[in-house]
Amino acid sequence: MTQTDRLIPDDQLAALAAELEQAEQTGVPVAPLSERFPGMTFADAYAVQRSWVAAKVQAGRRVLGHKIGLTSRAMQMASQITEPDYGTLLDDMFFEPNGDIPLSRFVAPKVEVELAFVLKADLRGPNVTLFDVLRATEYVTPAAEIIDARIQRVSAVTGRPRRVFDTISDNAANSGVIVGGRAVKPDDIDLRWAAALCIRNGVIEETGVAAGVLGHPATGIVWLANRLAPHGEYLRAGELVLAGSFTRPVDIASGDVFTFDYGPLGTFSCRFVGAARGQ
Repeated sequence: MTQTDRLIPDDQLAALAAELEQAEQTGVPVAPLSERFPGMTFADAYAVQRSWVAAKVQAGRRVLGHKIGLTSRAMQMASQITEPDYGTLLDDMFFEPNGDIPLSRFVAPKVEVELAFVLKADLRGPNVTLFDVLRATEYVTPAAEIIDARIQRVSAVTGRPRRVFDTISDNAANSGVIVGGRAVKPDDIDLRWAAALCIRNGVIEETGVAAGVLGHPATGIVWLANRLAPHGEYLRAGELVLAGSFTRPVDIASGDVFTFDYGPLGTFSCRFVGAARGQ
């Protein structure tokens, strides 16, 4: 099969999107789609994702950007893939830094640190280069992404972990974004050496350097702009793009206080309150 081959028929996409929406609202994740549709492809997974995002937009949500995931070699090897994945950022996913975040918004959340690129110009593939991305970027800022699982991370039936097709269908696991710290122009610093500490309740849980994202954090945005081109889609001026995590995800529990320390790029925090829908 090629990247464009599909197994799941169009008339089932809306129903699968509705299942994901119900899982998000009830906190009860659905069984992995890859078990229900053996042989599903990347094209199937992105078709499910697009259907779910389209339903959210129809219900009143606004697209504010995109996320890139599975950007580190370790995560790609664990997922048995050779390229990243991507999802869509909607307006209700953004949380202010240095405040409380209700866990009731999530099913089984984790948090990662990464850089966010805010665009001042459109990026249309194909043939977008790293220099095109840097020229089109207004500024780069520290961020944290909250990832979630509307599809079971481990199948309740087989005990097997979900596959990358499930993660992609689940909007690349995206659920929340916190932007904080100090914004810089893309040529103000060597972005490869931007580093962060992910601190939970005073304990450093993860550290990382942005070069862990495909060698340069802008590389994933190059990939995304070119990957969207065959679908007639592009990255728009004003959008925010999460470039990919350079730490492993950290579990979140009620009452946890996280501090994201980016050194010269600043520090921001958040506290998670209440209980997740899946608890």
